[in-house]
Amino acid sequence: MSKRPQAIRSAFAGEGRAHAARAAVKAAWWGATGAAIRALSGAAKSPARPAPPPVSAAPPPRGYVRRAWLAAFEKDAADIAEGLYPPTERIDDPLRALGRAADLIADARVVERRRGNGEAREAGDEEPAGGAYPAYYRQNFHFQSGGWFTAESARRYEAQVETLFSGAAGAMRRRALSLLARAWRGRDHRGLVILDLACGSGAFLRDLALAFPRARLIGADLSAAYLEEASRRCEAATLVQANVERLPFADGCVDAVTCVYLFHELPPKVRGAVATEIARVLRPGGLLAFADALQGADEPRLARLLEVFPAYFHEPYFASYETTDLPALFAAAGLTLREKDQAFLTKALLLEKLEVRAERAPFVSAR
Repeated sequence: MSKRPQAIRSAFAGEGRAHAARAAVKAAWWGATGAAIRALSGAAKSPARPAPPPVSAAPPPRGYVRRAWLAAFEKDAADIAEGLYPPTERIDDPLRALGRAADLIADARVVERRRGNGEAREAGDEEPAGGAYPAYYRQNFHFQSGGWFTAESARRYEAQVETLFSGAAGAMRRRALSLLARAWRGRDHRGLVILDLACGSGAFLRDLALAFPRARLIGADLSAAYLEEASRRCEAATLVQANVERLPFADGCVDAVTCVYLFHELPPKVRGAVATEIARVLRPGGLLAFADALQGADEPRLARLLEVFPAYFHEPYFASYETTDLPALFAAAGLTLREKDQAFLTKALLLEKLEVRAERAPFVSAR
């Protein structure tokens, strides 16, 4: 019997261990940065800071939050060991990492004052002239400086979310990558088109490029500043500035859409419109790999964290998202649930556009 399969399995297992080691270093770093932010931003608290919101969910069992957090890293490393996708974690140059942490800490003091004063919409002041941005997009989600409009916000975003989740953001969102990679395992990826919707600063685009190097990768986002940052993070992707409610692509022209952490920041009526657009651009048999915030019904032991999240991090549409039946929402648009997964505070769904297969449409811009 050939020893090659065993050698391949051993190589994948080694990659998984190396990835896990890098993830541990990153988690320790961003966890420490988060602790420093919480300690140092306290001096900037406003006397008018609102009282903590009332909660109805029970506290999580002792130690459960940490176990759920660790499980996200374990799933990520197991997928790499299985060969579903290559290692993606990398460790910043120490000087760069220090600079990013210092920038986050400085901005956190400003954010703390903004949070206390209830300044939830000032991001509209940063809106570029001549842009056509929907009102909900002008929110400064997470009380972040610059909203989605500034280069500073785009450079800071990935470090912000990693700090918020103590280094687990990448591992959580790769639940969507895991579902897509498993569905396409053994398939020739040449000629396939993947559209990463609301690609932001490009972290998940980079994961896709590493997992599917032969596919054509497109990132769409409404923010020019975030697209500029994404271009530095993932040179392999074609980037398009577009409103997710009206995508500038022809019907049935992509094989897969990925959508990460978008829907909880959309008003209820817009979610249905975006689901319809996703279904429209997918080819028959095409897949949607979706990742977004966990919902309380998915894991009651984490429901309390989800309940207070919108108040502490200015997420004005999160409460309606939390009670949305996502499979039903996508089913109304013509997408059928195939698989699902979750890790820590993220859930992932894999949905398919089930229709009679038509002639494969070329990828073209519709406008």
